[in-house]
Amino acid sequence: MIARLAAAALALVSALAVPVSASAHTTADAGPRASAPSMSVDEQLAEAYAATSQYRYLPLATADGYEAHLCLARPQGGMGFHYFNPSHYGSLDPKKPGGLLYEQGADGKRRLVGVEWVVPVTGKDQKRPSLFGHDFAGPMPGHYPGMPRHYDLHVWLYKKNPNGMFDQWNPDVKCPASTSSSMS
Repeated sequence: MIARLAAAALALVSALAVPVSASAHTTADAGPRASAPSMSVDEQLAEAYAATSQYRYLPLATADGYEAHLCLARPQGGMGFHYFNPSHYGSLDPKKPGGLLYEQGADGKRRLVGVEWVVPVTGKDQKRPSLFGHDFAGPMPGHYPGMPRHYDLHVWLYKKNPNGMFDQWNPDVKCPASTSSSMS
């Protein structure tokens, strides 16, 4: 386990050393007032990883306000168990995702597999948000009662997704049969 974590950290550090093309740069606030130099996508992903790696220990996630919800899956893949922190909805800060995605292992323990940013819909003229150089999916209805209509972006930081790091559904993530809920 330690070797795997070390390899992941080394991969992120290595990614930071690789030059990134100008088209791969973005800012958390890409509005007209953004005056600070843009961070590269790799730098933003490294920030997200550093800020969320503590949540591999699930009690830290729940202590920080992430609440458990159903495991979501459909034929092309799963998202896993969602843990949402509504106080982070609307955040485009790589360090403050609105959701954490967990998969239940054979031992019954949940392991962090990905993170999710959630931006509520505030009006019909709202611009589609983007982060890490990717547009959010949506708008879509909430995933649980009381969750607002929103845009979201999934990032598979902790488990490789054969469909790509930013694809919503990961074919390698499964939900236990008794807890899964399909989403259209």
